[in-house]
Amino acid sequence: MNRLLGWVFLGLQVFLAAHAIGQTYPAKPVRIIVPFAPGGPTDIVARLLGQKLSESLGQQMVIESRAGAGGNVGTAAVAKSPPDGYSMLITSSAFAVNVSLSPNAGYDPGDFVPVANLAKQANMIYAHPDLPARTLAELLALAKRGKMAYASPGSGTTPHLTAENLFNVTAKLDVTAIHFKGAGQAVVAVMGGEPRVGVGAVSGPLAQIKAGKLRGIAVSSAARLAALPDVPTFAEAGFPGVEDYTWIGMFVPAGTPPAIVQRLNEATNAALRTPELRERLEAVAFEPVGGTPQQFADYLKSEIPKWGRVVRAGNIKIE
Repeated sequence: MNRLLGWVFLGLQVFLAAHAIGQTYPAKPVRIIVPFAPGGPTDIVARLLGQKLSESLGQQMVIESRAGAGGNVGTAAVAKSPPDGYSMLITSSAFAVNVSLSPNAGYDPGDFVPVANLAKQANMIYAHPDLPARTLAELLALAKRGKMAYASPGSGTTPHLTAENLFNVTAKLDVTAIHFKGAGQAVVAVMGGEPRVGVGAVSGPLAQIKAGKLRGIAVSSAARLAALPDVPTFAEAGFPGVEDYTWIGMFVPAGTPPAIVQRLNEATNAALRTPELRERLEAVAFEPVGGTPQQFADYLKSEIPKWGRVVRAGNIKIE
């Protein structure tokens, strides 16, 4: 009986200690690593969410961009950080892609604990307004008549894989990807006409499409976007099998105390429920997601093999 009481008392102490960690966290500023260049979709979401978390958690969320190797450089840096909740990763669906794309990425998915799926948005094929193709069918016909290239936000990103799946795997065309360091640089390149076609998550070219400086060709979502109601889906354009999303997720290093993971998840979900953040995300074509760490972990289990199939079908190698 005494031994049983001892175990119960020990269990209670562990529970109270874990609870106390969650309640006192964070006690200092938190570093959020974004493994892509500033101005892209991941950076946009990280900064919007970071502001709300700073307000609710009472500590500054310091956004640090560490681009390189399709997201691997910054991701690997967080994987090697202490599991104390003060180094966090906000990254894109490249996290799931790079398992197949980069055997020596410098990290493994098991190096992280998923905290929350923050938001998602469709990928888009867009073009310079002078391009003599207004529809996806016209664009593909143009590609058949001569060599075509497109701007990508980075090798191995989900927009890149969406384009490869469409152009080279599905349509059997030889279209060349020109990779830039982030969505912002790719958009600028297409606006300058070099090249005149681009692919990216919708938030990248959205403002320039609305301003008439770029033209939306097609989106990879299940339905048309409220922000761009005149741009058809891939399914409407004759490619029902191409339905992809760029998602943005939050991770912490494996071994981070569950109480801290839970506190971050609760604070994140609360932020995603606020009308202000939802409106700001939706204004740049993001759909807030949220949910539990387990729901995000389950989603990752389906995303990793999905993108692996595209990588293998297109024989895609990271550059």
